[in-house]
Amino acid sequence: MTDPQPAGTRAPLTAVDLVAFACELFAFGTFAFWGFAGWPFAWNLLFGIGTPVLAILVWALFVSPRAVLHVHPFVRAIVELLVYAGATVCLWTMGLTWIGLGFAVIAVTAGVIAGRRRFA
Repeated sequence: MTDPQPAGTRAPLTAVDLVAFACELFAFGTFAFWGFAGWPFAWNLLFGIGTPVLAILVWALFVSPRAVLHVHPFVRAIVELLVYAGATVCLWTMGLTWIGLGFAVIAVTAGVIAGRRRFA
């Protein structure tokens, strides 16, 4: 099986890639906001810093383009979905139901389109 891209190059970024990246950043920001705003002092520092760090670590291990652990694409999709679902639940617990629902729809749609491209 040959790689369609020459060594040292990659496919150009598309609008779907940019939307997926924005969803990643929004999810990590949501975890930080939930941690700092949703907990009393001392716990807010732990959750406000720890939750996004944990999500970024999981993302870097399994989902990122240069993931440390190369897993089956379905496992990668499940991990990606769990991060997005976690951010959605954080938004819902803060009473931002419609923002959470909108984020979930956009993130899952971008993930499905990007995932289908990976399988093609």
